[in-house]
Amino acid sequence: MELKGKVALLTGGARVGRTVARALAARGCALALIYRGSRGAAEQAAAEARAAGVAAITLRADATDDSQVSAAVAGAVSALGRLDILVNMASTYEKIPHPTAADWSHALDANAKSAFLFAIHAAPVMKTAGAGRIINVTDWLPASGRPRYKGYLTYYTAKAALAALTESLALEWAPEVLVNAIAPGPIEPPSDLSSDENARVLAATPLGRWGGAEEIAKAVLFLIETEFVTGECIRVDGGRHLY
Repeated sequence: MELKGKVALLTGGARVGRTVARALAARGCALALIYRGSRGAAEQAAAEARAAGVAAITLRADATDDSQVSAAVAGAVSALGRLDILVNMASTYEKIPHPTAADWSHALDANAKSAFLFAIHAAPVMKTAGAGRIINVTDWLPASGRPRYKGYLTYYTAKAALAALTESLALEWAPEVLVNAIAPGPIEPPSDLSSDENARVLAATPLGRWGGAEEIAKAVLFLIETEFVTGECIRVDGGRHLY
């Protein structure tokens, strides 16, 4: 798919999302940026896109609420005239050693249900137009079939569900809509990461460094431009899964 003149809807516009938005705008793709609490980050990303010469809007929506998601997708199509690409980056990442039923529901809603809702409202628009791309962001651990870290039961399960959703939607919506996922590993170090923790991450990553948000943007671009990859989950983890 050629990006120039297309419209992409992105959920989760902070941090990595801003870099992805910048890469799409640089190639002539208009943007609809969805936020719930990070309005400032979304507005800044939209301003950068407009400075790059493309249309960009921000829309507030709770990604776990069906009516709000439906309204956001409709609002994007109304404002920008079409919808060709959906990038689901909205996510939560919490260590919960003893999860409750509420923790379970929250993790599944935030990480899997949110992507499902945006997908089912965006896909009909794409299918009517004859082509579309949906890209979900999961995690290198479930993509590798290894929980590895204790305390992340709900997060791991939710991201594994997202990988399964990706495959199922790819089958359901072929050939018009290609649905794929990206499974990041060590991309950006947390602000509170200690030097010892950082050293352990680097030692466990064959490429010996953090990838940077640009590597996710490159994977997004590939999955938009390809015409023959669907139902795939691409690890962008510097070889982390090999250890």
